[in-house]
Amino acid sequence: MSSTAGTPPAIKVLPAPPGLPEPLPEPTVEELRLETVLGALSDPLRLTIVRKLLLESEQFDHSCGWFGFDRPKSSLTHHFKALREAGVTRQRQYGLERRSHVRVDDLNARFPGLLDLVAAWTPEP
Repeated sequence: MSSTAGTPPAIKVLPAPPGLPEPLPEPTVEELRLETVLGALSDPLRLTIVRKLLLESEQFDHSCGWFGFDRPKSSLTHHFKALREAGVTRQRQYGLERRSHVRVDDLNARFPGLLDLVAAWTPEP
């Protein structure tokens, strides 16, 4: 998805479907800390995860298999947990599968413009 200079790509925010499982433990909006969020986003793979969720989501939340990363499951589990514990993503357990989405409203309320920067970031080839 390309954008014109100065205009960030459009972030997709899909409505929550009814009957969602409760989210896994995460910080409240008031507990979100900039240094913790930036620390989680400092890893290029985690930044890629968040950017992909923001720009390419096909449904409300996604399992780690949707991303198509060629990484061991234990490595991906670590990265998704780091994002959730920092408050960047929200995860829910669906049977044996965990699905994630970005906490867009919470992060925009606490750190306006941060997600626009993530969406505008271009990964190295």
